[in-house]
Amino acid sequence: MIKWTFNRILFFIVSVVLLIACAEESKDNVDENQSVAPPSKLTYLALGDSYTIGESVAENERYPNQLTEKLKSVALEFEPVKIIAKTGWTTGELQTAIDAENVRDTFDLVSLLIGVNNQYRGYSLVEYEQEFDSLLRQSIRFAGGKSKRVFVVSIPDYAYTPFGQRAKPTLISQKIDSFNLANQTITKSYGISYFNITPISRKGLEQKELVATDELHPSGEQYKLWVASFVGEVAAKLQ
Repeated sequence: MIKWTFNRILFFIVSVVLLIACAEESKDNVDENQSVAPPSKLTYLALGDSYTIGESVAENERYPNQLTEKLKSVALEFEPVKIIAKTGWTTGELQTAIDAENVRDTFDLVSLLIGVNNQYRGYSLVEYEQEFDSLLRQSIRFAGGKSKRVFVVSIPDYAYTPFGQRAKPTLISQKIDSFNLANQTITKSYGISYFNITPISRKGLEQKELVATDELHPSGEQYKLWVASFVGEVAAKLQ
């Protein structure tokens, strides 16, 4: 009787020890799985017109897509870029499209490039300033109120393309400068980063590879130069 009771006690002790060992191993596996779980990816909203959607270039050559690809080199991974942009849009048309999208998400990064079609259609600078200001404030809201996560890109100068040369290139450049002065002043009033890529666009006649085959929009090579000029500052915003 005593021997039988002892065996039962021994069996109970061994069982408890095994259960504890299994529980510890399971906990270690959970901790290990948690430690190697991939970090959540960043999100990016790009607002604009043909220069943002990348008219006449492949999707991977658009400047927002090249930017997120470049940021991988500093270990910043992104979800696919959300782009609200279309060739020909003015500030007013971009605003209408944003309203129609009913965007309620917030993003880790937001960019704005708009205005060339206001200039091209002869719309007033005053109207542009008002609508650009509204779009910029909305961009800050999309960034969760973090203005450091927003950046503005200047309007390229299409006078330095074969298409622009067939119009009045000197006048085009003067108007582009006026619109860029306006959007830069507004951008800096909010303490937001402003990236002036217009000088790069003005190399389009001497470096023909910087212009797309439509003889108007930037090529993927030109967008690559844009990104190289500001990727470092964008990376600093996110770290």
